Amino acid sequence: MSDQPNRSASSVSDKRVAFAALRHRDYRRYFFVIMLSQMGDNIEHVISYWLLFQKFHSPVLGGFAVISHWTPFLFFAVYFGALADRHDCRRVLQAAQLLFAGVSLLWAILFFTDSIQVWHACVLLVIHGMAGVLGGPGSQLIIHDIVGREFLQSAVRLNSTGRNIATLFGPAVGGTTMLLFGAPMGLFINALMYLPMIFYMFILPYTGHGRDDAGSSKPPRFSLSGVIRLMRETAANPAIVSMILLGGATSLLVGNAFQAQMPEFAHDFGHDKQDWAYSLLLGANAAGAVFGGLLLEGTGLLRPSARTATLCAILWCVTIIGFAASTSYPLAIALLFGSGFLNLTFLSMAQTLVQLRAPTNLRGRLIGLFNMSNSGLKAFSGVTVGVIGGLIGIHWSLAISAMILLAVTVALFALVISGRGGEEAR
Repeated sequence: MSDQPNRSASSVSDKRVAFAALRHRDYRRYFFVIMLSQMGDNIEHVISYWLLFQKFHSPVLGGFAVISHWTPFLFFAVYFGALADRHDCRRVLQAAQLLFAGVSLLWAILFFTDSIQVWHACVLLVIHGMAGVLGGPGSQLIIHDIVGREFLQSAVRLNSTGRNIATLFGPAVGGTTMLLFGAPMGLFINALMYLPMIFYMFILPYTGHGRDDAGSSKPPRFSLSGVIRLMRETAANPAIVSMILLGGATSLLVGNAFQAQMPEFAHDFGHDKQDWAYSLLLGANAAGAVFGGLLLEGTGLLRPSARTATLCAILWCVTIIGFAASTSYPLAIALLFGSGFLNLTFLSMAQTLVQLRAPTNLRGRLIGLFNMSNSGLKAFSGVTVGVIGGLIGIHWSLAISAMILLAVTVALFALVISGRGGEEAR
């Protein structure tokens, strides 16, 4: 009997439905409010980072901002996944949104009163990072509850597309807000971006545990024995193992660390000033992801498959290597655009597979484990790309990191398509 839901889900997902998840009214509303929240996150980064630089002129504080954003995923993602397994995910999401809004308001007050100190900034940056990891698993369980297994990939891909839309337009909105109202007032206004999500969680009739008998028994509390069981469940499923390894390897070796090095790449392409050419380099990756999400959703192509996800990751490595080696500005833009397309494709597919294959009572934990691997390890990509780039040059460090990653993904691809692993991955 346990195979029946998988067969029915598969038969439905075989139908290529354009923007399938958006056909669900509650998901359409959820998509809109979470995209507003993600845009608020990006606007806050734009304004607060600029103000911190103007106040302290500290590269170390800038580095701490990146570390504090990703490190909480490394240490707390599985724990917060367990929290989402046990509790109403709407309340977990509201707690995360309140943290985001509170941080934005505190930034505004501290900058308005000109009383901010370095330790204030460090505390707020850590709280912001914790808010991000707190809301992640609950958000994924909510969309699973809304659309079900049939259209989960569509919802995950649309969420990723919305996140990239926020990344693409958030800086522009943040910059415009600073020009019109001033930076501190912009942070006050930005706190309002989180309110629609908070209020919508009061009327959304989904807890994150309404499907696949998720509410039939309450998962156990987070404990050492629970961690051991989670490792056993993970090791027993080749598809989940391969996708967690894929997300971790891409984050550890390359991640999005090359975005922080765009000023140097722009200089090497002959664009030293902060002009449209530099902005285009910064936005090309997100633009490719948005285009890819809309194209794949509009055509209903590419069902979730470990083979396809790993193949797209291999192609992503090739585009990153090409970008690192390129001396042509138009070619670099095209390669960044393509890498954004491929990155969204394989990561959304990997996350979908983890959710679909996860045992119901461990779904939040496994989502947390995937987030730990895919997001937490990005804290170290600054070393593989940035620190080593300071020694051998940023082009060489990015190319070598991507080539090592290419070898890892090829090895994973060979593992996924061989023997029993290939059958399980399907």
